[in-house]
Amino acid sequence: MSNTSYRDIAEQGLWQNNVAFVQLLGLCPLLAVSNNTINGLGLGLATLLVLLCSNLTVSLIRYWVRPEVRVPVFVMIIASFVTAIDLLMSAFMHDLHKILGIFIPLIVTNCAIIARAEAFASKNSPGYALWDGLMMGLGFMAVLVVLGALRELLGQGTLFDQAHLMFGSGAAWLTITLFDDYQGFLLAILPPGAFIGLGLLIAAKNWLDQSKRKRTEATLATSNPDPLRLHPDQS
Repeated sequence: MSNTSYRDIAEQGLWQNNVAFVQLLGLCPLLAVSNNTINGLGLGLATLLVLLCSNLTVSLIRYWVRPEVRVPVFVMIIASFVTAIDLLMSAFMHDLHKILGIFIPLIVTNCAIIARAEAFASKNSPGYALWDGLMMGLGFMAVLVVLGALRELLGQGTLFDQAHLMFGSGAAWLTITLFDDYQGFLLAILPPGAFIGLGLLIAAKNWLDQSKRKRTEATLATSNPDPLRLHPDQS
């Protein structure tokens, strides 16, 4: 891993190789629970914690796990952390836990987590593995929160509705009502709205990447002109 820096890992996890935008993994919970901001934030935090703990553990035991059993071992590790986080959320965020329901235990089957354990954590030091889990988890959580905020805004005209489910009764002030007497846009909070919203976000990311690439190419062309044009007699 000597050729990769922490900055490279951060760029990969947050943008260039984002779990939801680029790898298109974990779409089932992403689309199912992102009907508002708090639901997306809750599942995103749970997934982030599982990625952190599983990546670190896999990296620490990577020299003691035989290659032929590594995948079952990784799945058991991930399942153990998911169970612990599921119980903690049930104890301290019970109402939110009931809303997220089966999608918390289903984190075990999230391909992004087992993929990071197999492709990265099992081949790198604990520091790199922990940082990779953090960046991949933050990237996934960011998509959940942004998509949830977009759907909640269009569907209900609010942001951070039901914030008390995560932060307690004193967090009611976090709810922002952007439109008074808003009738709502039902499609936004229904399943088709999730597909449309995610598609628009992916399209926006691709447009930004393409614009950046064109600017980079234009800058390189300006700073490094074609030598054949400067010296047409030399071929």
